[in-house]
Parts: sequence; C-alpha cells; structure tokens
Amino acid sequence: MANNVNITPLHDRVLVEPAAAEEKTASGIIIPDTAKEKPQRGIVIAAGPGKKDEPMTVKAGDTVLYGKYSGTELSLEGKDYLIMRESDILAVV
Repeated sequence: MANNVNITPLHDRVLVEPAAAEEKTASGIIIPDTAKEKPQRGIVIAAGPGKKDEPMTVKAGDTVLYGKYSGTELSLEGKDYLIMRESDILAVV
C-alpha cells in the first residue's frame, strides 16, 4: 500500500484510516458538515502481532466495519487515523 506510516500498533491494536464521510444522500441531497455522521468503515493501515494466545485475524489492507464510537482518534502527518483493539472491529468487508 502507499500508506507508509511510521507507527506500529502493539499487541491486539489496529491502526485504521476512516473512510470519508458521505457528502450526498442517495437521492442527491447535499449533507452539511454539521449533520455528517462519523464513518463506520475504514482501511487497516497496520496491525499489531496479536496476543500470546490469540493471533490477529485482520491484516493491513483489509476494509473493516467498526462501532461508531470505537477507537481513539489521532492525527499523523496531516491525516486522521483511529487506533483500536481488534475486538472493536465488527466485520471485514
């Protein structure tokens, strides 16, 4: 992948780049910034090695769905990311 981030998550942590928020509804109505919802989909940028007795099931490049309020927001090199536990990920798309 083109994302070269100098951060390595520890244990069962995953670094996710959230997808962009929806700009329009299906019917073409433009959504203002104040009404946009947080995205619940993103791409895994980096994953830790997992716990001693539980290997990781996601890897870099996977598109995942996660809970609306999951993870901790952080900004690196001008981009926004989320770092969360693997258990906060609901599904791999």
